[in-house]
Amino acid sequence: MKKLSFILILLAAMLLAACGSDSASPSKEEGGAADSPETITYESENGPVEVPADPQRVLVLSTYAGNVMALDVPLVGVDSWSKSNPRFQEQLEGVEEVTEDNLEKIIELDPDLIIGLSTIKNIDKLNEIAPTVTYTYGKVDYLTQHLEIGKLLNKEEEAQTWIDDFKTRAGEAGEEIRAEIGEDATVSVIENFDKQLYVFGDNWGRGTEILYQEMKLKMPAKVEEMALKDGFYALSQEVLPEFMGDYVIFSKDSEQDNSFQETDVYKNTPAVKNGQVFEANAKEFYFNDPISLDYQLEFFKEHFLK
Repeated sequence: MKKLSFILILLAAMLLAACGSDSASPSKEEGGAADSPETITYESENGPVEVPADPQRVLVLSTYAGNVMALDVPLVGVDSWSKSNPRFQEQLEGVEEVTEDNLEKIIELDPDLIIGLSTIKNIDKLNEIAPTVTYTYGKVDYLTQHLEIGKLLNKEEEAQTWIDDFKTRAGEAGEEIRAEIGEDATVSVIENFDKQLYVFGDNWGRGTEILYQEMKLKMPAKVEEMALKDGFYALSQEVLPEFMGDYVIFSKDSEQDNSFQETDVYKNTPAVKNGQVFEANAKEFYFNDPISLDYQLEFFKEHFLK
């Protein structure tokens, strides 16, 4: 009997201790800022990845720096293209320029999350430094891409709010611009890089997503034929007039050879003669993140609506 009483007392003591422990330290699932989970599981295109629930030292190796900045998440390193973007200059002050090859520098930066394109090198080694999530460019549309990064950074609601607002603003601007220039007016986006001319489809940055997807503006038939599928098309100066729309957005890098603008072939196109070529700084126009898209939208409203 004494033995049974001892066992009952011991069980009661254990139960009280457990209750006391629970009341002092609520489980993570119960919520509350003090008990928020330290990590979340993100369903990446390569499978589930455990990432920080509140990342504070994100390193972006390609393309997505603007998405991270738009969601107010701190960066410690970015790729050279992002670092050279004038639109990002203020927010990237003090942020290091990095490449996937410089593993020693990445280790020094001590990131808690690494983001990049699926084409980056050393992914296995990067994963040893911090959780690494990559995306295949164009696998999802540009707005879904921002939503995915919002999920990754545990800021899905903020990402969706911006997306909804942007689609409304871009759609309304498109209606105004079509009313101004005509429903049948065509628009091209061109760029000169490394002595090669390019024209772009509807999903390759440079404002193409806004012009064609959101504003519903038309591209010339030749652009649709040659650039829509792959996103871009390289062309010679001789055939440039076939790809020039009634209006042209020229994503121009002043450091490139832009001498084609001095040729008769270029000068005699209707867009040039009519003063309907709008030059943008290529370094500000490359990307399709929220910061870049907001700037591009204002650029189009300013130039088309004057």
